[in-house]
Amino acid sequence: MSTEIFREVNDDYEIIGGEKFMAPSADIWHNNVVVKLAMIIGMHAAINRLGLVFTDSLDVHFPDGNLFKPDFIFVSAANSKTVIDNKHSTIHGVPDMVAEIFSRSTIKNDIGIKKDIYERNGVKEYWMIDPWRETIEVFLLRDGKFEFGGLYQNWSEDELLRLPEDERAKVEFEVPVGVLDGFKVKIKNIFGWYFEP
Repeated sequence: MSTEIFREVNDDYEIIGGEKFMAPSADIWHNNVVVKLAMIIGMHAAINRLGLVFTDSLDVHFPDGNLFKPDFIFVSAANSKTVIDNKHSTIHGVPDMVAEIFSRSTIKNDIGIKKDIYERNGVKEYWMIDPWRETIEVFLLRDGKFEFGGLYQNWSEDELLRLPEDERAKVEFEVPVGVLDGFKVKIKNIFGWYFEP
């Protein structure tokens, strides 16, 4: 196999609106978030036999012809027989939940065209995660349209102390996962290097 053919076979790309885009490698902060999300939600889903979790090494072929490699994918047990293509190790159809972790080169697509495509194809829950600001923006599908489900932030102790008392009382420390009946993920455990019980 020539080097040129090998490169073409192993290219990491997505297809958006019929156009091929290279998907660059992610940085350490991005990878930390992907791994933590997959571990936390994946373990809960596996223990309770609720579905399967995948990361950005898997192609998702959407019904409208777009091909993405979402950073995080959850497919419910009920949906798995329909969308998982075991023969080709891909997904053909619509996952229940996806998350994109921002990187400098993908942030524009993550908040724009990808969000629109996920909505149009019927993804039930979409998380946009900013690893620099340590925020999670949640969107939930209602009647075919994404509704804002909340903005969650990983507050430091200093930031919390500077907040007025009434605002501090409203701070959420966990993010509910809508497609998992409100199972909650500690925000610190998504962004930190270590788990907090």
